[in-house]
Amino acid sequence: MNTLLKDVFGLFKFTEGLYAGIRKILIPPKAYSWQTFVYLSVFSLILSFFATGYIKDIIAFFGWLFLIAGTAWYTTEDPLRVPGTFMPVGAVITGFLVSVFAFGNQEDVVTPRTIVFWPTISALITAIPEFIEGNDTDAKARIPKPEDRQRIIVLVASSMLLSCWIQFYFVMNNWLRQYPSLQADTFQRSAFVVRTEERVKIPRNGVIILDKIQPIVVEQIAERPWSEVEKWLLDAKQRVGTLGREIIQKNLSQYEEKELWRVEPRVANTKSGYILDLLSIWIGPSSNPRGYYLKKSCRIEPVAATNGSGNKITVAEIECDRITKLIAGAPPPQQ
Repeated sequence: MNTLLKDVFGLFKFTEGLYAGIRKILIPPKAYSWQTFVYLSVFSLILSFFATGYIKDIIAFFGWLFLIAGTAWYTTEDPLRVPGTFMPVGAVITGFLVSVFAFGNQEDVVTPRTIVFWPTISALITAIPEFIEGNDTDAKARIPKPEDRQRIIVLVASSMLLSCWIQFYFVMNNWLRQYPSLQADTFQRSAFVVRTEERVKIPRNGVIILDKIQPIVVEQIAERPWSEVEKWLLDAKQRVGTLGREIIQKNLSQYEEKELWRVEPRVANTKSGYILDLLSIWIGPSSNPRGYYLKKSCRIEPVAATNGSGNKITVAEIECDRITKLIAGAPPPQQ
């Protein structure tokens, strides 16, 4: 019985202590406290949900200000420092809120600019109190001591450098998204881009161009009278160039690099017919001063056939390579 009573009283004391801890956090000890600002931000959020137009934006604006003020107040009462620096963790949290407030939007709260400016804003928030002395009711500006100036400069400069590296990441990521073919050649020896494969990667967009143009060329040549095919080959530069531009605009419209691809043919005589090389030429930046291009070869030969009247005629037979070749250097001159 005594054991049961002890357990009941122990549970009661634990519950009472838990309630007191929660009550201490949720109920402000006085009107002027960090809890008041947080509650005002929540209240503003609720009001802005029902408001419309510019009133909604004004209420949301003050809601963000209340949230930033309340968070900054709470996290600076008993600051926990970032290891190796004098930056409070609260400044990091407050800096994130300020960055989201300044550079976020309704569609995307966390934007690249939010992440880029976050370290610098956090460092500035850490440095501001060093220029103020006094209490809440009697504060005035001051110049920090020489030793404090040094650590402030180091902290702000280091944070700005971190922001620059983050911005560099977003710039590189945007380049590789808009110009994916750069990964195959330009950044192979880069100290900033880590390659996950050791083998040389063929530019996917260049392959797409040739894979799309090949069946069209085959359709225009296969089983056509040999005289028409020879005439087609004489005008191959204009025909293939027009097809290439149409395919690039259709299949690479979402990439900025669509202006850096050019399609050209190369025609060569053989003992039995012709060799038609379809070239997808990269005219953008490359680690090779002479650039590179992709090639798919098609062999065109005359074969005997019978037309609908039963007469024998000579038509063209075409066979193209299945694999696209990547060749470093400038394409061969047109003949």
